[in-house]
Amino acid sequence: MKQPTARVGVMGMGVVSPLGNDMDASWRLLRDGGSAIRRLDRGGQPELPVASADFDISKVLSKLRQVGTERVSHMALLAALNALADADHGGWQDAERVGLYVGTGMGGASTIENGYAALHAGGRIPPLTVPAGMVNSAAALIAMHMDIRGPVLTYAVACASSAVAIAEASHALRRGEVDLAIAGGAEALLVPGALAAWNALRTLAPPHEAVGSSCRPFSRDRNGLVLGEGSAFLVLQREADILRHGRVPRAWLAGSGVRCDAAHLTNPSVRGQVAALRAALAASGLTPADVGYCNAHGTGTLAGDPVECEALREVWQEAAPKLALSSTKAAHGHLLGAAGALEAVWTIQALRTGDLPPTHGLVDIDPGCRGLEHILHAGIHVPDLRHAISNSFAFGGTNATLVFSKA
Repeated sequence: MKQPTARVGVMGMGVVSPLGNDMDASWRLLRDGGSAIRRLDRGGQPELPVASADFDISKVLSKLRQVGTERVSHMALLAALNALADADHGGWQDAERVGLYVGTGMGGASTIENGYAALHAGGRIPPLTVPAGMVNSAAALIAMHMDIRGPVLTYAVACASSAVAIAEASHALRRGEVDLAIAGGAEALLVPGALAAWNALRTLAPPHEAVGSSCRPFSRDRNGLVLGEGSAFLVLQREADILRHGRVPRAWLAGSGVRCDAAHLTNPSVRGQVAALRAALAASGLTPADVGYCNAHGTGTLAGDPVECEALREVWQEAAPKLALSSTKAAHGHLLGAAGALEAVWTIQALRTGDLPPTHGLVDIDPGCRGLEHILHAGIHVPDLRHAISNSFAFGGTNATLVFSKA
């Protein structure tokens, strides 16, 4: 077996999520089977279930400093600041040795939306539409606010964006390019144009009678995903540096795997997901039987869920029935470019507490999704959990798996 890569420690975590912005309170809601999914009245259009975030940027940015920035950047900045506070980091002496790695699928969606609306109404397009709407605007705002002068990079890889950003940050640390990395993602696309486009793709779930259960991954009666918005970031350092300073991380990022299907823009492929899973296990030096929990990509689509379960069964083989599995998207929606980072936070929380969150609303498991230990209702407690994975499988065929180990 390939020798495992050096571990990277997660020193802090921060979120702005539909479940709330206090990480511990949000985790309790998720663990206990709660849901943040609500109905959205679209003014004459059919209602859609969505998961929105609530936050106050005025505590960080004055109205003057908000000019030229927008919702996705505000959420990213707040989550990154929360992560740094959680890491209890006193600041850096060399800003060029700090790196920032941000994932987002669509960047400044509301800015682009407002620009096109103004154009078609014959009005004046706001002069700062370009800088506010560009995909790397969130990374730029964080870098300026925190004085980060090392690599500041943005990854746009659809649903795998922030998982890829975290993986790339860990590689940069191992290569010695930076000494501290802030990695995660943000997404804010609950705007009319984006919602209409996703609805046209016929992937969005209609409101369920119990709206909080509109997204039901792995369920026999599932009928689509629910879009969410939010942001999550991790603060990462090399294991050697952490141990030298006598600190203990929240968890270890033991390894990652990123592989492409190279098959179809929207239809998932078992072979690509299997490749990512195997690469992540090899990078961490673990066998499938070592991993006790998977925070699944699990979007609730008809095509996607059985493919992911088939990939897990193929890799885990006889250990598959003992692999605990859940999709937290059922509770907080699909954050697209920010999904991997938010779900990495929940995977780490599962390792820290031994509590595994359920797939909200899952009662009747689809036959194509069986053969794994699905977590139902209010979750389960596994005190001896040592290793867990988080999957992010994207449109375009890029698959990313992150492996975390208990500290």
